[in-house]
Amino acid sequence: MRQLVILGTASQVPTRTRNHNGYLLRWDGEGFLFDPGEGTQRQMIHAGVSANQITRICLTHVHGDHCFGLPGVLSRMALDGVAHPVHLHYPASGEDTVRSLVSVSSPGIDLRLHPHGAGGTVAEGLDVRPLQHRIETYGYRLAEPDGRTLLAERLAAAGVSGPDVGRLQREGTLAGVRLEDVSVPRPGQGFAFVMDTAPCAGAEELADGVDLLVAESTFSNDDAGLARQYRHLTAGRRGSWRQVRASAPLS
Repeated sequence: MRQLVILGTASQVPTRTRNHNGYLLRWDGEGFLFDPGEGTQRQMIHAGVSANQITRICLTHVHGDHCFGLPGVLSRMALDGVAHPVHLHYPASGEDTVRSLVSVSSPGIDLRLHPHGAGGTVAEGLDVRPLQHRIETYGYRLAEPDGRTLLAERLAAAGVSGPDVGRLQREGTLAGVRLEDVSVPRPGQGFAFVMDTAPCAGAEELADGVDLLVAESTFSNDDAGLARQYRHLTAGRRGSWRQVRASAPLS
């Protein structure tokens, strides 16, 4: 199952109708929690998100509206007896802030800290790229490997059915039938998360060709000067990026 649950979208301060940032991505048995701002634990209750679903927490940077919800989330995970390891990814320069937030959380979970100080792969299928904000900031990109889509008519013509279909997928050949003979290429799905940043190459690299993109646009086009001053995107500048790939919904 692949599904994005939006827990909050408010920047800097929450409003009466919008909570601070918080995004839970369900992705093939894992739960990625991005930028849990203040109040994220309560928003999870409203959205029906169990603390046990979270396997990774990804912080773009350590401004409060992107991380002040961390102690509450971690404490709830401890209260609920989450047994699996929980991986926390964050910029290396935010080490002191992250450790302070962790220190006021209830103990009892297997929390593993993963600071990163450059772009690259930080976990299987999960990459980061540097963004341009007022402090060290990274965006995230999650991608699955490319695969192949089996064609029923070709399988039938080749006489492949039942358990042999799975065997062909695993081994690549079966009784002279090649996987590529009965299937077509299928690009792997991708997701990108781009928060507070000025326009930059890293943001465009993350967004290029993904199926689902979450990106900030804190300022309107009329406030482009403020966007430059505080290193944010405008709605118009975000809209000028190359289009994300048209595809079926995440599933």
